[in-house]
Amino acid sequence: MKINDMRISAIGGTICSIWASFSLGDVLQTVLTAALGTLVSFLTSRMIGRWKNRGRKRP
Repeated sequence: MKINDMRISAIGGTICSIWASFSLGDVLQTVLTAALGTLVSFLTSRMIGRWKNRGRKRP
């Protein structure tokens, strides 16, 4: 076996073992958690921006 063949085999085996460890439920939970975190971060930054603008006097 050539060294390149061994590397490809090792990489393929690693990818297959990682792929088998994920379940659809875990992936969906991660996606939903990321979306919720993004939404909360966006809304928080909008509220802070509005509070900062309230304190400024308009010319």
